[in-house]
Amino acid sequence: MATEQDWANDRYAFVEGREGASTGLLAGQFVSLAERLLEATTVHDVLRRVVDAGKAVVAGADLVSVTMRTSSGGFHTPVETDPLATRLDELQYSLDEGPCVEATRTPGLGLVASADLQAGAEFPRWGPAAASAGARSVLAVGLFPAGQTPRLGALNFYSFAVDGFAAADPDVALVLAAHASTALAGVHGTTAAELEVAQLKEAVASRDVIGQAKGILMERRGISATEAFDVLRSASQSLNVKLAQLAQTVASRRAEL
Repeated sequence: MATEQDWANDRYAFVEGREGASTGLLAGQFVSLAERLLEATTVHDVLRRVVDAGKAVVAGADLVSVTMRTSSGGFHTPVETDPLATRLDELQYSLDEGPCVEATRTPGLGLVASADLQAGAEFPRWGPAAASAGARSVLAVGLFPAGQTPRLGALNFYSFAVDGFAAADPDVALVLAAHASTALAGVHGTTAAELEVAQLKEAVASRDVIGQAKGILMERRGISATEAFDVLRSASQSLNVKLAQLAQTVASRRAEL
């Protein structure tokens, strides 16, 4: 199994163009990602593969998420590697400040970063709030880097350490964003509106399964709908599991409750 030092050595070789880098760990990850993106048939499949690869290849990345622009000009987070990433993204959307928002508006490569969020130099309101939540540094790159602004979205990387991306090469994040952009463009002519429809369907399905779980808890424990939802929400937060996933587990194992 590859160690963190193996990854660090291979990233360095990749950036420096050293002999043998093309067959190294990092190159292998990009080849594997390209193969998996070819197999993706939905927008969600593409984005899920990209965030998983991002956590593996970008040095220092503890959390990865994707920001997508909606048809109305707002933002949302369709996929992430951890619910905390979504909370960090959504705080940016509400404040209209932060790297994932800025990356969609920044000309050129669309690369935005902050080495110390607590200091709040780059993002005075969002930075300290993000640091309080556990993120200490961030790197974001706009999707469709060569396109016009505003872009369709951004690929976001969070680190729990101050200057957590000191060892990361921005080119790796840019290449990953380019992979995502190309794959998204090729999946049935993807648009932000199509992604919203897909998310709406997912939201309806989530609501249904949460309703089922609430009903089970109400029956088993003799509690109200509000109390049942509070039980689910509290367990979701304690276990760091999405509410819909927890509800699905409750619904599928109702006989054991």
